[in-house]
Amino acid sequence: MYKFKLLLAACLCLFLNSVNAQSIYLDPTKPIDDRVKDLVSKLTLDEKVHQMMNSAPAIPRLNLPAYDWWNEALHGVARSGVATVFPQAIGLAATFDDQLALQESTAISDEARAMYNAASADDYHQRYGGLTFWTPNINIFRDPRWGRGQETYGEDPFLTSKMGVAFITGLQGTDPDHLKVAACAKHFAVHSGPERLRHTFNAQASPKDLYETYLPAFKALVGANVEAVMCAYNRTNNEPCCGSNLLLDTVLRDKWHFKGHVVSDCGAIADFYMGHHVVPGQAEAVALAVKHGVDLNCGDEYPALVDAVKRGLITEKEIDAALSTLLKTRFKLGMFDPKGNSPYDNIPTSVINNDAHRALAKQVALESIVLTKNNGVLPLRNDLAKYYVTGPNASNVDVLLGNYYGVNPQMTTILEGLASGISPASQMQYKAGILLDRPNANPIDWTTDDAKASDVTFLVMGISGMLEGEEGEAIASPNFGDRLDYNLPQNQIDFLKKLRNGNKHKIVAIVTGGSPMNLSEVQELADAVLLVWYPGEEGGHAIADIVFGKVSPSGRIPVTFPKSLDQLPPYEDYSMKGRTYRYMTAEPLYPFGFGLSYTTFSYTNLQLSAQKINKKVPLKADVTVTNTGKMASDEVVQLYITVPQTGDNPQYSLKGFKRIKLQPGEAQKVEFDITPEILQSIKDNGQSVELAGDYHIYIGGSVPSKRSEDLGMSKSAEAVLTVK
Repeated sequence: MYKFKLLLAACLCLFLNSVNAQSIYLDPTKPIDDRVKDLVSKLTLDEKVHQMMNSAPAIPRLNLPAYDWWNEALHGVARSGVATVFPQAIGLAATFDDQLALQESTAISDEARAMYNAASADDYHQRYGGLTFWTPNINIFRDPRWGRGQETYGEDPFLTSKMGVAFITGLQGTDPDHLKVAACAKHFAVHSGPERLRHTFNAQASPKDLYETYLPAFKALVGANVEAVMCAYNRTNNEPCCGSNLLLDTVLRDKWHFKGHVVSDCGAIADFYMGHHVVPGQAEAVALAVKHGVDLNCGDEYPALVDAVKRGLITEKEIDAALSTLLKTRFKLGMFDPKGNSPYDNIPTSVINNDAHRALAKQVALESIVLTKNNGVLPLRNDLAKYYVTGPNASNVDVLLGNYYGVNPQMTTILEGLASGISPASQMQYKAGILLDRPNANPIDWTTDDAKASDVTFLVMGISGMLEGEEGEAIASPNFGDRLDYNLPQNQIDFLKKLRNGNKHKIVAIVTGGSPMNLSEVQELADAVLLVWYPGEEGGHAIADIVFGKVSPSGRIPVTFPKSLDQLPPYEDYSMKGRTYRYMTAEPLYPFGFGLSYTTFSYTNLQLSAQKINKKVPLKADVTVTNTGKMASDEVVQLYITVPQTGDNPQYSLKGFKRIKLQPGEAQKVEFDITPEILQSIKDNGQSVELAGDYHIYIGGSVPSKRSEDLGMSKSAEAVLTVK
């Protein structure tokens, strides 16, 4: 019997070697298209459709290992183990620093490859262990009620485009023949809540809003060769996004010539018949999805393609085309090549959460923190007699994380960071004082009197992933992760009022969260307000460096904070009228691009290199930026353009930004290109046009509104360009 088993094993080995010898798909010297064609030709129909599911099974007869396509890396490798936890995406957006975004995503892809290299040696193919990352989320954060807005780069299509392109570039690497990891632009398109309705909702967007606001970032990432696009749950203009002729066929494939693969959001194809009711059943749904170019099914619906073929709803040739597109990604990632064939095969595990990546996480946090008020209290000396730290988020690890996060053995809470920043001669006390979102069960208050006896009180307040996020993750949210109540929890405001009442000492409010919230009373009652987002593993240390003056704050608001939801259209209304800094006419609490510093800046001598646009030679706009204060600081220089006001055009549009560092008294000339493309306006029919008339060019530290100046921002420099 033993000899028989040995003989059988030998025969099997010979058979597999024979298969491999005849398999073009295993030969890395052959063109990818030939390798893909060879592999597809060896598969049965049933095997093909199972390879088009996110959890693709192994095929032993072809030495094809199992692979799960699902992985996340929104602000660090997520759900996979120990990794560097960077600030949440909205915090990265607040840096207005696309080069920093490139550095961050390069570090993330290093860690992802290191994890994969280590795990694949043990034939490890679990979910969240692969190289295909469904990142970034480049939807427009059009309404502060959306719980997943924290995952985005804010409300502006230009900022989102620049940050998104930088992020995918770092993820995918620069080798011409190999992908480092595969990035994915999601969720295509016109997707930003309500979370509770996403499986049934029909987002209605005009052609103007589509091409002016909702689609530009996707177009930019496709132009930068993003490997994948994820279609959204909802319908857009009556078509399910994962079965949309307009979005997937006309725009993505025909107009933009996208060559990568399309993946459905998870369960979105089942929504065709369970939520949207556009087809009667599963076979019709999967046929519709594949016919419109959805190559990968996150879910378990695609086995029904076998029945769809039998019923004549789709052909096997169409399935072959979809599978071929999908498999190209795995070949680019080197998954069928000998070890060492890819330049990324030998990235070691020593890069994971190493000192350089921790320092980078801290730098992102430092650049993201926004100072919204400073009544002379910051920066603080670190040797005062007594500091008091209180609030529900001071020692809370959750507020460092946001959503879609990894884990880390060295998370630095805000309390720990502040404690690390004070002199050994100083005292610091801490009590949470209150719960996150409800009154204390115990009415005894041992906190407010202790706080009033201190030189300064840090109140760490705001919201967390318990209150905002994806539909099933924000477990304290009554609205499936959305925030339909714009206010902070009332118990937090009441607590701040108690701390303020009769208190002659300073109060610094440190506010966590991933979305706009009503901070009107916080702005009024606190002496200084820092908006820190979800600042990642080094968040506590970064906040301490800002508070104690090692670094001047330089973050900028990437999404308008209205004073109340009464200033906005209904949540379900996807028209841009009345939304974001571009179309909102009401005075906001905090405008887009706003953020104070420990110093001051002036913008002078804005000059244009010509008075007309040349399509071959960009017009130059330059301005002199001077640090007129007493502390070195970064400044985010922002270019805005107002087009001739004919019809419903934006009030302002961000068209450029640059982060510079200036010493006290130092001046620097900053230059931007003004091209015909950035002067284009979108007509009601979605077509681009260059309008005749006066274009106002603004360069400053925030959107050039009166509200920005009232809050302490320098006046922007302005010039006029006339186009005939």
